[in-house]
Formats: sequence, structure tokens, C-alpha cells
Amino acid sequence: MTHSSTCRSCGAPLDPVRHTFADLGLSPVSNAFVKPENAARGEMFYPLHALVCERCWLVQLSDVSRAEAHFHDDYVYFSSFSSSWLAHARRYVDMMIPRFGLDAASRVVEIASNDGYLLQYFVQAGIPSLGVEPTANTAAAARKVGVESREMFFGRDTAAQLAAEGGQVDLLLGNNVLAHVPDINDFVGGMPLLLKPQGVITLEFPHLLNLMAQNQFDTLYHEHYSYLSLTALVPIFQRAGLRFFDVEHLPTHGGSLRVYACHHAAAHAENAAVADCLKQEAAAGLTQLATYAAFGEKVRGTKRALLDFLLAAKREGRRIAAYGAAAKGNTLLNYCGVGTDFIDYAVDKNPVKQGRLLPGTRIPVRAPETVFETHPDYLLILPWNIKEEVMQQMADIRTWGGKFVVPIPSVEVIA
Repeated sequence: MTHSSTCRSCGAPLDPVRHTFADLGLSPVSNAFVKPENAARGEMFYPLHALVCERCWLVQLSDVSRAEAHFHDDYVYFSSFSSSWLAHARRYVDMMIPRFGLDAASRVVEIASNDGYLLQYFVQAGIPSLGVEPTANTAAAARKVGVESREMFFGRDTAAQLAAEGGQVDLLLGNNVLAHVPDINDFVGGMPLLLKPQGVITLEFPHLLNLMAQNQFDTLYHEHYSYLSLTALVPIFQRAGLRFFDVEHLPTHGGSLRVYACHHAAAHAENAAVADCLKQEAAAGLTQLATYAAFGEKVRGTKRALLDFLLAAKREGRRIAAYGAAAKGNTLLNYCGVGTDFIDYAVDKNPVKQGRLLPGTRIPVRAPETVFETHPDYLLILPWNIKEEVMQQMADIRTWGGKFVVPIPSVEVIA
């Protein structure tokens, strides 16, 4: 873990008091699930303190661990376990093929392709595709669905290597990866090296505007080095010789942007959505330091409200389980100091997580069927971004009077 006192984008100095966005104290690595045989061992906790740069408005963690600490051979996040996310990926492929005229002569590369959740649909359409994925176990899963994958981190060096080996690409995409890179200038700087002169880049990432409006502070974790607005990205892409020509607002991950970028000299015409998004961010105060400073108090208020609910429920003798061993849930539980004293267990569809313990809180992770065997009074939905999917899947808890609880943006009990 290294501490930085300068902005990772523009190099401006960062003051830990003046530039604080949210300080969540000390927290373990959010996806470092504890194996039962290691339950008696200690864990490392690291500062989870986000700052905002007053010059370029990039929100970023002050202390940064190496990417290898998060993305390794025992990585536990597999995209394909969410049916709504698979449907989102399929819709994207169905849109991109006609919009950019992709066919068997085209080439598509996805950065952070995970288990092939998206590229499988390009492969099925007969479009040559390659996944770039640093975690060996997810890359292996991708190959099983026919997605060729290279195990590497993306940056200028690997982009040049990929271009030399297979040529430049028509479509370069990355979903929920831009926030996960420690050196954002090197990552974006690699993109033009791999992109054809008229090629297109699309990136999706949670929009900082929504994070702030919806109080989504639990999306802060050590894997997320940056929290992104279009305002902060424009100079990063300009330095790499790239420009934005379209932006879409998506409902995924609590509200995301999909940005479209190309070489400065490419023929893609910029539409009004780019300027509109920048205006929207400015109107919301994303170019004013006071806006960021006010966010911290909202965070503390949410912690107090969740603890009030949990304390009252336990005093009444209620049993509480959690759904979804998600990274955002680990941030929330560790920040609020909530362990097995409040929550009996968490359930998750991902068998890789089952049988392990949540980092920090040591709450055991079990299969979803456990809920129907033990009949908890409340099911706390930690991945609130897929709450509709979860409530549909677990609807039968209502047969014994069970209720759902959603903690973000504020505590809500749903009967």
C-alpha cells in the first residue's frame, strides 16, 4: 500500500483535510474473502480515504495497493452470476454490431473481460474477439465459453504488444474497469496504440454524480482507485490523443455512464450528449470543492441510521441475514462495524464465495437456499443495485413474514 499526496491524473497536490471526499476509516481488501482454515489468522486493514483534486476534479483513494493485490488467480468476482448483467451485455453487443458495422472482418478487444460474460455474444455473432483479463480463474472460465483470453494487465506496453501480435481493433471496450486501475494515464494511454484510426472505444463506469446523489459511499473500496465524472476524464483522454463523441446514461451499478471515444482526427461527429453531461455535472456542483466536502456528513448519517435499525431489530429478538457477498457490502459492514453480532450469515449464488468468511466482519457465506431453511426475519440486500432481481429470486421469504431491507441511499424496509 502506497500513500500519494498528489493527484494521480494531473499531479496537483492533495491535502488530506481540505480535499477529503469520504473517510471510511480502516477496511480490509473488499474481495479478500477468508478461508475457514485461516479464520484464526489476522487480516490487514488499510485506510479507505477518498480525496478530490481541486484542479481536475478526479476523486481518488489516497492510499493505493498494487493491482495484483486485488486481481489474481483466486479472484472471486465472476460477472456471469448476475442474470441482469448478462442481459445488459447481450443488449450492448446487439447495439454495437449494426451501429459500427462490425462483421467477420472486424476485431473486438475487451479490457477486463472477466469470465467472457460479454465477448461470448460477439463470438456467437462470428466477430473475432479477444479478452484481456489479468485473473487466471476468470480467464479460464471465459475460454470454456469460446472466448480467447490473454492474462495481462492493460497499459501502454501491453497495448503495443497486442497491436504488434494481432493488429489494431475496430472496437475496444471496458466495463467497470476504468475505476480499477492505479495508473489511469498509462491505462488510457494504451488505448490509442491498439485502436484503428476510425476505431471506437466504449467504457462503462459508475457515474460520480449518481454516487453522490444516491449516497452510494459503499462503492468505495480498495479495488476502486478512482470515482469518475466526465469532467475529470476529459483531460486524461485529451492527453492520450482521444476525444469523447457520445455519452449514454445507464441504470446499471446505481447509475453509470457509457462513454464513446475515438482518436482526435477520427470522423465520428460529437453529439450534444457530451456537452449536456458536462453541463449537468457543473450544475450539480462537481466543479466546486464545497459539494464534495458535504458528502461526508451524508455518509455518517447513513451509518447511524443502519445501526439504529439493526439495534432495534436485535432488541426485538429478530434474526437478520444478508444477501450478496458483494464488495460494496463489505465496505458498508466494515465501516458500520456490523458483524455476526447483528447478522447471522450472508448468502451468495457464487459457489467460490460459499464456505468462506466475509473480510473483516467474518460473517459466514452460505448458499441462498440457507434462507429458506432458517427463516430469518430480515434479509439485508447488500448489492442494492440488483435489489429487484434479488427480491424476485427470494420472494418466498414473505411466506413466513420475512422482510427485505435496503441500506442505500437510506434504510428502507420492504415487506
